[in-house]
Amino acid sequence: MARQLYELCGTDPARRFSPYCWRSRMALAHKGLEAEVVPWRFTDTAALAFAHYDKVPVLVDGDRTVTDSWAIAVYLDEAYPEAPKLFQGPPESQRFNPTWCDAVLLPALAKLIVSDIPPLLGAADAAYFIESREKRFGMKLAEVTAGREAKLPEFRALLHPLRMVLRGQAFLGGVAPDYGDFAAFGTLMWPRSVSPLPLLEAGDPVHAWRERMLDLFGGLARSAPSFGA
Repeated sequence: MARQLYELCGTDPARRFSPYCWRSRMALAHKGLEAEVVPWRFTDTAALAFAHYDKVPVLVDGDRTVTDSWAIAVYLDEAYPEAPKLFQGPPESQRFNPTWCDAVLLPALAKLIVSDIPPLLGAADAAYFIESREKRFGMKLAEVTAGREAKLPEFRALLHPLRMVLRGQAFLGGVAPDYGDFAAFGTLMWPRSVSPLPLLEAGDPVHAWRERMLDLFGGLARSAPSFGA
């Protein structure tokens, strides 16, 4: 069976925008592994019934099915030890960066870009997305992102831990990227894929790092449909 990666998309199957799917896509590329991309949409729950899971990414690798981006990364290092490592030590010792991205960056990003997503979705998916996210935020999506340009300095300040590291080295992993880079980069590929809001300023070490990440693996991420923000 061919290796497959189920990834979130909207009406355009090439515009895949889940931060977690980007983590897994970059992890596969780092390991030098090919995978057929299977586009998946919010309301297509039946398509994942085989995995007993309702979210993406889902990796199918021969007779193995792996769910969750972290579990996929751990699996790839265990199943393909001869390929470049994603973790520079025991995976459990390197959970801080992905967890920080999930707990700090993703909620802050959602408040800036969530209203940009419905136009990229089909009718059923847009209705689901709007209802579920407005319930989560307790307000209309347009209210969530109102005045967002004025909130950019606060968001950029959140990136300071990344900035401090990247002032002294090319990647979070040092001279070469590791899974910590892919976790942070995947998080920032979400807004690049769905929103024209310019999050990063030229001259910021985080911006320069993102440019290096975009160019990895023959420009895998740079060539993806995006708003280039």
